[in-house]
Amino acid sequence: MTEVIVAIPTFCRPASLKRLLDALADLQTRAFISVLVADNDAQGRAGYSLCKEIASQGYRWPLVAIIAEERGIAQARNALVEHVLKYSTAEFVAMLDDDEWPEPDWLDAFLHVQRTTGADALHGAVLREFESEPDPAAVDCHGIAPMRHETGLIPMIEGSSNILLRRACFAELAQPCFDPAFALSGGEDRDFFERLRRQGRRFAWANEAVIHAWVPESRAGVGWALKRAYRTGNSDMRVFLKHRQTTREYAREMVKIAGVAAIYPALLLVSSPFVRKRTDALCKLCRAAGKLAALAGHRYDEYATIHGG
Repeated sequence: MTEVIVAIPTFCRPASLKRLLDALADLQTRAFISVLVADNDAQGRAGYSLCKEIASQGYRWPLVAIIAEERGIAQARNALVEHVLKYSTAEFVAMLDDDEWPEPDWLDAFLHVQRTTGADALHGAVLREFESEPDPAAVDCHGIAPMRHETGLIPMIEGSSNILLRRACFAELAQPCFDPAFALSGGEDRDFFERLRRQGRRFAWANEAVIHAWVPESRAGVGWALKRAYRTGNSDMRVFLKHRQTTREYAREMVKIAGVAAIYPALLLVSSPFVRKRTDALCKLCRAAGKLAALAGHRYDEYATIHGG
């Protein structure tokens, strides 16, 4: 029987974590599952206490909660990885965020695609569930739009929302797997997958492995979408610089930024009557601005603010 451990970082979202744990208890799967939660709120410990309560009431799967003492998403992920490698024999590790929850056949769909592709790491589909109606101008933006792609091998995984990995991806990577330098800025997942890519790992998309992600009102508008675009550009450039790309790759990246700066202001004017295209142009400009800021040494800590509960 395939053994999978579901690893969940959490911070100050006990209601969302409860929804996720309830959904995991309703999974329809032939795999043996265990659940590991790392609470990154060392003072309040609401997630830790919730897990202890649920486990004591006879939760369907083995459920363990730990405290990730040092603040930061990278630190919480590293605490999960360290515990998995030390105490679990699971062949696969699934990672979900505490504001997400899977459909009943999520895990078996993941495992099926893994078997058919031989991938080391896989990303699944993400559907958004909104607290309030999203701004029509922002519905196509990253973090608001659904994430769906054709099932099969892909060149790269960009983020950690809804992923399944072979244990070896963690065990054979120099520790820590997630760079603490990205603690509050995000980008630790992009850096992690870049390191796996350089090891020659195979990536796949599993469109049938569906999870839902909660989008609070504070994250459903153009303002947040532009901040997310800026942060993504900022963290992506920091990852790019960290890995000391070749002169040719560096020059290509500079050309991309210059191209956005040259073309998108004009596109912004042309697309002004069309709200979605206008927002897309603004996001492209914000992403380029984030990259330029990273080149100047600026880091944007998006995750210093918590959205939802």
